[in-house]
Amino acid sequence: MSSTMHAIVQDSFGGPEVLRLAEVPRPAPLPTEILVRVHAAGVNPVDWKTRQGGGMAGVLGEPPFILGWDVSGVVEETGFGVTIFEPGDEVFGMPWFPRQAGAYAEYVTAPARHFARKPRAFGHEAAAGTPLAVLTAWQSLVDTAALGSGQRVLVHAAAGGVGHLAVQLARHAGAYVIGTASAARHDWLRSLGVDEVIDYTTISFEEAVRDVDVVLDLVGDSHDRTSTRSLEVLRPGGLLIAVPSGVAPELVERARERGVRATGILVEPDGAALARIAELIDKGELSVEVEDVFPLAEAAEAHRRGERGRTRGKIVLRVP
Repeated sequence: MSSTMHAIVQDSFGGPEVLRLAEVPRPAPLPTEILVRVHAAGVNPVDWKTRQGGGMAGVLGEPPFILGWDVSGVVEETGFGVTIFEPGDEVFGMPWFPRQAGAYAEYVTAPARHFARKPRAFGHEAAAGTPLAVLTAWQSLVDTAALGSGQRVLVHAAAGGVGHLAVQLARHAGAYVIGTASAARHDWLRSLGVDEVIDYTTISFEEAVRDVDVVLDLVGDSHDRTSTRSLEVLRPGGLLIAVPSGVAPELVERARERGVRATGILVEPDGAALARIAELIDKGELSVEVEDVFPLAEAAEAHRRGERGRTRGKIVLRVP
């Protein structure tokens, strides 16, 4: 096996043009780690925010580094102590987040338990578009909110990468699901099980909905004060989970005064949860929408597509 591999490297913060294809050393697995031959890598908003110097740039530090956290591929090698995978196994995962995983590459290494077996129902591209988005939704609605049957949940940006998976998980939990999205996405969201869709371009959501148990805000206060306005639709004891930028202390205090709660969240690697999610996928209870697939060498164009917004589902890189 070659000691080098191809990867997308950035040497400085900036626009998509800073992303370049390069030959770099191939990693080797440490004890408890696996070496995965990457077949596809997901592209997420945190990727282009980090590329610009925001996102997880404070964790990664100054470039050079390799972006990407969503991986689907095949186990090439196992480190000492790994018992749950062996070479040839198809796996998917979100390793190392928020530290560097280097998913925009031909190989990655990470702890075995950051991965799960790839759903049989998914090819590598669909699987690569799943982990970060679905774990964000799972850890918000299942782990944090403990969403249950009969509860009412409002998902902002319901047609996006995290949103379209969140509404399916909420439906699976038996909740009444409300989503905000442009009118062009309404029929598709209803096909995913959304009970009520609000066109945020024509009506303020707080005028259209009340008595919500959980708000999953995938937009944030930086855009039209979405988090702050969401407090108005929560019933007493309700919970606001703000994903993109968390919640300011002032918002937490305002929520307390209204008799509700507000929290931010940052997704964590969780192979055990991904294994449970893979079961839902293989039962046909959860699907992922992949809107665009780009070759690895065109990572810059994939970022440009994502930054234009209005993506239905996910963007993925195919690794040759």
